[in-house]
Amino acid sequence: MGPRQAQEQTTTAWPPSGRQFTISHRAQTAVLTEVGAALRRYDVGGRQILDGYTEDEMCTGARGQSLIPWPNRIASGRYTWQGRTEQLDLSEPEKGGAIHGLTRWAVWTVEHSTENSITFTHTQHACQGWPWVLECRLEYRLGEDGLTVQTTAVNRSSTPCPYGTGAHPYLSVGTPRIDAALVRVPGSVYLPVDQRGIPTGREAVEGTPYDLRQMQPLGDRHIDVTYTDLARDDDGRARVHIARADGSAAAALWIDESYPYFEIFTGDTLPQEDRRRTGLGVEPMTCAPNAFNSGEGLITLEPGEGHTGTWGIEPAPTE
Repeated sequence: MGPRQAQEQTTTAWPPSGRQFTISHRAQTAVLTEVGAALRRYDVGGRQILDGYTEDEMCTGARGQSLIPWPNRIASGRYTWQGRTEQLDLSEPEKGGAIHGLTRWAVWTVEHSTENSITFTHTQHACQGWPWVLECRLEYRLGEDGLTVQTTAVNRSSTPCPYGTGAHPYLSVGTPRIDAALVRVPGSVYLPVDQRGIPTGREAVEGTPYDLRQMQPLGDRHIDVTYTDLARDDDGRARVHIARADGSAAAALWIDESYPYFEIFTGDTLPQEDRRRTGLGVEPMTCAPNAFNSGEGLITLEPGEGHTGTWGIEPAPTE
């Protein structure tokens, strides 16, 4: 047997998040990734609207990822659906749970793109704890009103499946830490949680540090809870606002009526200490944490049935 032929070597490193895709409209630019079809960065006029990550970094803290077929956590990764108990892999072992769905580390395919828009698709096949097939689609579009993100999932199985979705961007107004930022969250109810991050009930925000219904400095509040009973504007959208105190930068993340919940996360528990409180996690969610067990906000998709939800970011909202 002759000598083995050495394989060709290359010094070009591939980005941890796969191929990078850029869309633009006027002064706006967004960068999306092949892995997770994630929103890695969003800039307007050179100002970063998101606390994202660089091309040579792996995504941490779920930055800019979409969460399918559930957002947030499932206690112990276990749930019962139509008489059958399922056990998911524990993707958050330190809390003994399953977090943020199944598709955020998958490779997505570009279905269609233009200068200002891109559409990704992915089929989530059956796996441990998830015996169904979902056809998933994510569309990002830049326009005069900012960034719009549309998430669609269709049940391609022969039986009904539970479903929820969410997204995990971190908003920034360019301050080193978010403590000095002004914030408004339009929720009158929050869901207190146990040490695993699982809701234990519902509480009114009034009289608590979670009451952010009026624009005010975030300060040193440590927040990682879900808000609901959202006040909506005349267009039916609920908005979380963030701004610099001097008015030089502002943004709002909006959700349509398919999203009854916001998770607000100040990043205090992120494992990367230098990324704590550098951006405000504002997470649209169609259901509450642990909805596969509690049923709160949970969607049932019949065979062939789909669900579409839309959220977006306005880079400079007006009051």
